[in-house]
Amino acid sequence: MSRSATEDRGGSGDGLRSHRNPSNHMQRSRMATGDDQPHIGQYRILKTIGKGNFAKVKLARHVLTGREVAIKIIDKKQLNTSSLQKLFREVRIMKHLDHPNIVKLYEVIENSKQLLLVMEYANGGEVFDYLVAHGRMKEKEARAKFRQIVSSVQYLHSKNIVHRDLKAENLLLDADMNIKIADFGFSNEFTPGHKLDTFCGSPPYAAPELFQGKKYDGPEVDVWSLGVILYTLVSGSLPFDGQNLKELRERVLRGKYRIPFYMSTDCEHLLRKFLVLNPTKRGTLTSVMQDKWMNIGHEDEPLKPYVDAPFQENDEGRLQSMIDMGYNKEEV
Repeated sequence: MSRSATEDRGGSGDGLRSHRNPSNHMQRSRMATGDDQPHIGQYRILKTIGKGNFAKVKLARHVLTGREVAIKIIDKKQLNTSSLQKLFREVRIMKHLDHPNIVKLYEVIENSKQLLLVMEYANGGEVFDYLVAHGRMKEKEARAKFRQIVSSVQYLHSKNIVHRDLKAENLLLDADMNIKIADFGFSNEFTPGHKLDTFCGSPPYAAPELFQGKKYDGPEVDVWSLGVILYTLVSGSLPFDGQNLKELRERVLRGKYRIPFYMSTDCEHLLRKFLVLNPTKRGTLTSVMQDKWMNIGHEDEPLKPYVDAPFQENDEGRLQSMIDMGYNKEEV
């Protein structure tokens, strides 16, 4: 399995490949640790873990708590007005998200030249890399991961947010192998009854209506991508691929894909709720949560929509304690 750094064409081969755009996504760099360990605010910089044309990502540790974080440092002067607006939209969306399987945005630091996003660090790497290293998942393992993915995406949709770039490269793993959805660069708010029209994301995960240039409501394109992800977890390969974008488009619009012999009937039945050419006939995530395959082994705890944790009275005391330690209220 190899990577092909592209957003706008599918490469060749049977295994998984990356569909990254170097201008939009972080590219890996050599991990270099500075001897002087510079600081950004209350964070000690440990090493560089990612680098792109307009941004780099540093691994850092909070001086007071010892918590490791990822700091994305963006050079604002390299971005045009449209890119800046997209960046600020991403920040605005992430600031309002609080789900155990979504990467948390802890803090935003801005100056005249840079925007720094202090985010949760998922040290288990990408699901993509996990599949490359270990091969396809057994259905029990895939189910555990997919339940977390569906829960987080349903949470986004309940807040009228569509991700629009769901793929194995944007699914991270923490130290306990829990899913953390990342990269909200293509995310947007949606309003029922009002259509979106931007083609964005990675073509192998893109819904057919995007290839056709049709406007869309929002959630249904994420639902299609979830079907591609489920197939990828269970099979270790993509359901739709091609030597080029034209070939990939033709395969997606046909909606034909091979069902591996080892895929269970229940899993296949669920998959067919996602990969439906007609977007109005795709399954809703609330109905998917009740699907048989999703809840095998979890009959006593079927998947339910995630509800934001209520504010606890004693949280006020914890908040004051953190302020006394040197944080400001916005940092906590």
